[in-house]
Amino acid sequence: QVHVVESGGGLVQAGDSLRLSCAASGWSFSSLFMGWFRQAPGKDREFVATINWSGSATYYSDSVKGRFTASRDNAKNTVYLQMNSLKPEDTAVYYCAAAPRFPIEVRTATSWNYWGQGTQVTVSS
Repeated sequence: QVHVVESGGGLVQAGDSLRLSCAASGWSFSSLFMGWFRQAPGKDREFVATINWSGSATYYSDSVKGRFTASRDNAKNTVYLQMNSLKPEDTAVYYCAAAPRFPIEVRTATSWNYWGQGTQVTVSS
């Protein structure tokens, strides 16, 4: 069982930056694929980014590409999501996800095995 905990959410203004952290335990962290999703009120959970086990490959949704950066520190069992140039439409609960094997449908929430409790990000205009 993998335990996943996000942190770092908060209230910021449009154009600001924020960094989310996600710590995972209960598995060899360096072998986990990690992902970020978000869910706004009344909407489905939306794929944001994913990073492979070594950090050498990342993939982003079109809505955040160029503004968000996923990274990981395997020595700290932590993955990060650096969010720059935040927009009001980025407001959502952000979730960290983990998978021991590469998710076949990486953009689909059901392809991921373990989830954190989420952290709220609110961007005011």
